[in-house]
Amino acid sequence: MGQLGPLELVGDRWVIGDPERAGGMCLVLTAEGMEHRANGTAEPLELLPWSRVMELGIRTTYRAWMATRGGTALVWATQSDAIDMGRYACSVHALVRHPYDDWYALYSHHERRYTGVQIYLVIELFQAVSEAKLTHRLGDAEWLGAVVEQVAPLPYRRSSVRRIREIIAAVPV
Repeated sequence: MGQLGPLELVGDRWVIGDPERAGGMCLVLTAEGMEHRANGTAEPLELLPWSRVMELGIRTTYRAWMATRGGTALVWATQSDAIDMGRYACSVHALVRHPYDDWYALYSHHERRYTGVQIYLVIELFQAVSEAKLTHRLGDAEWLGAVVEQVAPLPYRRSSVRRIREIIAAVPV
């Protein structure tokens, strides 16, 4: 399985967001850290080394239009549920050290819709990896592939959170 919501295997690297969208952005997970890239450029805008990451999280929406200003207004006018919406709805955020600060990077939503299960699982996966202090393992394409392969078929249940933690602990480092 080569994808889990916005997290997708592209070639031999895992990428967050759509690396093909013209004028968009994505994050490439490398052994050194997360490369924040503007699509179509050779060099990353920024590299966040794994050694600086203390906590890591991800936000995402079901559809690309939900991460726009207009989409936010439309949903809030028609729904009362608190849905992750707006400009920062497709982002990765971290608490970093040296110096201590909040860090975030935006990424472009794929054209495809992410399901509620995919969103739930990718958010829980990032939280579990962060809590286990294994964020650096996200840069190991083989390790992350083995984890995603087991996490992707899990159901949308609270018990899946425990299972994700077990999977992360069981995949060899």
